[in-house]
Amino acid sequence: MTRQFKPARGRLNGSGPVAVVDIGSNSVRLVIYERLARTPTMLFNEKLLAGLGRGVAATGRMAEDSVNLALGELARFKALIEHTGCKELHIVATAAARDSENGPAFVRKVETFLEAPVRILDGSEEAYYSALGVIAGFWQPRGIVGDMGGGSLELVEISQGVPGVGATFPLGGLRLSEEADGKLAKAGKIAEEALRGYDWPDLAPGERTFYAVGGTWRSLGRLHLIQNNYPLHVMHNYEINAEEAIEFCRKIAVPNLEGVEKSDVVSKQRRPLVPVGAVVLEQVLTAMKAERLVFSATGVREGLLHEKLPPEMQAHDPVIEASRELCILRSRSPDHAEELIAWTDALFRELEIEETANETRLRHAACLLSDIGWRAHPDYRGEQSLNIISNASFVGLDHASRAYLSAAVFYRHEGLREGALSPVVLHLFTDRLRIRAKVLGAALRVASLLSASMAGLLPKVGLEKTKDGLTLNLGTDLAMLDGERLRKRVNQLGKTVDTAVSVRSG
Repeated sequence: MTRQFKPARGRLNGSGPVAVVDIGSNSVRLVIYERLARTPTMLFNEKLLAGLGRGVAATGRMAEDSVNLALGELARFKALIEHTGCKELHIVATAAARDSENGPAFVRKVETFLEAPVRILDGSEEAYYSALGVIAGFWQPRGIVGDMGGGSLELVEISQGVPGVGATFPLGGLRLSEEADGKLAKAGKIAEEALRGYDWPDLAPGERTFYAVGGTWRSLGRLHLIQNNYPLHVMHNYEINAEEAIEFCRKIAVPNLEGVEKSDVVSKQRRPLVPVGAVVLEQVLTAMKAERLVFSATGVREGLLHEKLPPEMQAHDPVIEASRELCILRSRSPDHAEELIAWTDALFRELEIEETANETRLRHAACLLSDIGWRAHPDYRGEQSLNIISNASFVGLDHASRAYLSAAVFYRHEGLREGALSPVVLHLFTDRLRIRAKVLGAALRVASLLSASMAGLLPKVGLEKTKDGLTLNLGTDLAMLDGERLRKRVNQLGKTVDTAVSVRSG
């Protein structure tokens, strides 16, 4: 029986869940998103490593046991799609289905069973949607996207929010492993030869970023993260210097990761493919003269949904949109959070605090997130907010920016004592962002005490620059809100920005 969702503020525009079934050469996956949005949130995510591409290069056919395994999983997927009341279903298939002799028959069975058309993506389409997924998941990305699946590798340049012309190579993990007879050195030579004919885009210094998409490469990235005791276990936008990444790829190019430190963090089914992914990644980073490697959790599926958004929604900042929705779901007054944006705009302008465009957008996001922990016990609001923000499925920001958002909201609740801040956040910070997070935290502490975190009051508070500093003018109407505690917080703000800040009322 189809379940009908009751309206909830998180499901805006009256839309309902959207499902994507992704039939790849290695995995068959169902992802159900809460709704079509600039930053779609996963309601459910499940994959099965069916290995449809195993043996295709040698026999030209998908193995019957892999086909039956995939079809059996699709029966479960269908039940889940119906149970969750999905309004849309999109099905895509990639290399195994398009390159195998029995691919068309398999696709017909899938279409009959799921009662929806299957879109078989060719190599250039797969590259395009992978690139679009990275554009959806990052803020103004520039570089080259690579999506390594079980049957193929796609490469495509992205610039100014637009994918270039993609290229596809027979360098998927399953296919390459079989072609190289399981020998990693041979796999590396095959990859080097295949990539030699690629016309690499001429990227300027500072733009040579490689965005790695696909489960094999994400597993590789997770292994690096764990080996290096990196404090934040969020793979999206995890970044490694290219030279370090190349050395790491060489170190783990060991069959089945035998003897590799902490290799148990990689699932047993992935372990044979990660070393193959490592030899391909080494060749890619070397050939493109990469400066940095960045891992992406978004790819073809998110690219498909991003394409369906109107252009004005595509242009929205993903961090702002995700923060705004979390604000609507969890804050006392979403309108107050919007007022904080305008109020801190004016405050930072009067205090002459320099910000980059990225720092401004982060401050706006922090204003939207400033009250999401209010339902927790007062002693834990800062800690809970920090945990939610630092581990949220945000896209469009790097890990240092994530630390800034977490810290600014933590300071707003807990005060400006840096010793109380999580060592995880302190590790990720840049000094510049740490200082600006503290300034914003001090400003938010003033605003929350002044307004009780409710809308309608902040726009009435005057900000007046004087020869001695800055004055918050409450006027006659708000004079009764003046008090000892407010003046202490205003004084604390002044000390944080090294400027005299005072209150005037009456």
